[in-house]
Amino acid sequence: MPRLVLLFLIFGSTIYALVDCARRDESEIKNLPKWGWILIIIFLGPQAVAIGPIAYLIAGRTRINRAPKPKRRILPPDDDPDFLGKL
Repeated sequence: MPRLVLLFLIFGSTIYALVDCARRDESEIKNLPKWGWILIIIFLGPQAVAIGPIAYLIAGRTRINRAPKPKRRILPPDDDPDFLGKL
């Protein structure tokens, strides 16, 4: 049973890292190009006890700021001071 749980964690981390790397923009990935991280994740994933996915999750991606961005309020032209100033 412990072997099955370990195998599930290794494959799960490999799949998660692969999908995360594939979906990220090139500017959000550090230290290697995107294709380089994908190759490392695939080749060092299940075969090497998840060294590739762990390396990507620690050193390959930037932290995402989860703070909500303030929504920009859209003003109609008669309430927009910039628009009224241009008239």
